[in-house]
Amino acid sequence: MKLLLIEDEPELAKSIQQYLNVNEFVCEWVSTVNTAIDKISNYEYDAILLDLMLPDGDGFEILSELKKQNKTEGVIILSARETLETRIEGFNLGADDYLTKPFHLSELLVRVQALIRRKKFDGNNTVVFNEIQIDLLSKSVKVNNFIVELTKKEMDLLLYFIGNKTRVLSKSAIAECLSGDMADMLDNHDFVYAHIKNLKKKLKHAKCNDYIKTVYGLGYKWINE
Repeated sequence: MKLLLIEDEPELAKSIQQYLNVNEFVCEWVSTVNTAIDKISNYEYDAILLDLMLPDGDGFEILSELKKQNKTEGVIILSARETLETRIEGFNLGADDYLTKPFHLSELLVRVQALIRRKKFDGNNTVVFNEIQIDLLSKSVKVNNFIVELTKKEMDLLLYFIGNKTRVLSKSAIAECLSGDMADMLDNHDFVYAHIKNLKKKLKHAKCNDYIKTVYGLGYKWINE
């Protein structure tokens, strides 16, 4: 799962980023309105963590831009501005949650997980697709009630496909999901094919139907059968 953290306090941002990365998220960090708008214009995220007071503007500008671009990412506002008016304005502009600073990182993690469940998986802790069952809390996968051992990248890939099962996913989009900012620095995205191949092999071994189809010239798609 890929997150975008928009926060101008370096120490807080690094602690949040490190904590979320340890808890199996790919968390990118930017510190200004301009870089944040550039990111959301060119990439997709599972959730956005948004500070309101930024050096070159207001976080509300980012919420307005998300709405303007018809973006569907969930947004959690992280702010020391604790007023009813601020909360109402944030929710009216499309924010999904509001966490007042200072906060415990463990609470932030729970809120992020809950937001992604609501946005991607109808609020469920367990994702079921035909013979596949995924426990989002224990990060375990069963196919036909037998446990399938997946690596973190394979788990991320499986959730990404199921969470976007109506869309064709380009190789670059999958690379960004798995590696975040690092994907832009790679000479090629051949590692995407390797992860897809390994995931398909493990699912097939568990007698799972082949839902991952190649859309030639475009990328891959999870077939909703």
